[in-house]
Amino acid sequence: MGTKRLVVGMTGASGAVLALELLRRLRDNPEWETHFVMSRGAEITLDCELPGRKQELLDLADRVYDNSQIGAAIASGSFAAAGMVVVPCSMKTVAGIHGGYADTLLLRAADVTVKEGRPLVLVPRETPLSPIHLRNLYELSMMGAAVLPPVLTFYNGPQTVDDMVEHIVGKILDRLGIPAEYRRWQG
Repeated sequence: MGTKRLVVGMTGASGAVLALELLRRLRDNPEWETHFVMSRGAEITLDCELPGRKQELLDLADRVYDNSQIGAAIASGSFAAAGMVVVPCSMKTVAGIHGGYADTLLLRAADVTVKEGRPLVLVPRETPLSPIHLRNLYELSMMGAAVLPPVLTFYNGPQTVDDMVEHIVGKILDRLGIPAEYRRWQG
């Protein structure tokens, strides 16, 4: 079985550590190749939340694209990707995907993912959600996107923020059918 490609997008919502941990976990899985693109807002948030760690994040991806590179491979339906994750996902990005406003590489890659019927996992980071956010997320879910907000869980007995991050990243990987280790509900 060959290497599977996953497009990973990162936007300006809070939660840069989620993208970092997702890329770290995928780097450790030789079956997966990551194609990473981040918005300008993501770069600003990354500098605030994980200062000095941008290169570490970029080094975890197999391929990194500039968001203005609208003609990159991931902008085409002929690019054989198994799906896409946007983590964290801003409401601006949700609105862009919902409206088909593909004026950046990240939005175009998400648009292609929807049109090709591939798995699209959105990890929206906003609270509270407005009626506009809810409508956009609902309608994207009706188009097949998985909406996976990074909601805290307590049944797994988290002791640190890292425990909570690992749990959310495990759920993202589960949604894509990628084996994930994390503490699951035992009943």
